[in-house]
Amino acid sequence: MIGVLGGTFDPPHLGHLTLADLSRAAMGLDQVLWVVTTHSPLKQDEIISPVEYRIQMVQAAIKDDPFFVLSRADIDRSAPYYALGTLQWLADRHQGARFAYLMGADTLKDLPLWHKPIDFVEACAALGVMNRAGVNVDMERLERDLPGISRKIQFIDAPMVEISAQDIRRRVKAGEFFRNLVPPGVAEIIIQNRLYT
Repeated sequence: MIGVLGGTFDPPHLGHLTLADLSRAAMGLDQVLWVVTTHSPLKQDEIISPVEYRIQMVQAAIKDDPFFVLSRADIDRSAPYYALGTLQWLADRHQGARFAYLMGADTLKDLPLWHKPIDFVEACAALGVMNRAGVNVDMERLERDLPGISRKIQFIDAPMVEISAQDIRRRVKAGEFFRNLVPPGVAEIIIQNRLYT
């Protein structure tokens, strides 16, 4: 089974690496595809860094792990970049593969708001979900909205890593310390290109 971790990764941080690594181990994934999304349909008003920088940052973040692979699924295909379309694109290129979509509990909670969420759940062999502090998912309601989702969810036992890309961007802009929240190569790219300042 192949893990799929999608996002804008602006920037990729240690929380992303933790989710990917723990999910790979807990779910027995063959690899984890890091899908850099050009722009998230749920974040239309958010200004994000050019995709070239975000690709560089993901490459720097995952370069030492042979199980992690950069995917251009949401770069090489046309918009809109819905997760269902991503899975369909990947399925066409990985014949016979089964996919586990990886996310945080906050994302799981918002899943009914996604584009064709029932079709998305059906396209997934599994959903790897990492708990987040302060996020309670109403599983009964989620099952009512998306029938069959409960049997696909595997909660990943992980330490509560409370890191967000938004907070990292804020820290960089304010001149606060941020290097302990991202891999060293990512920090260098942020500094060299004056991202988020």
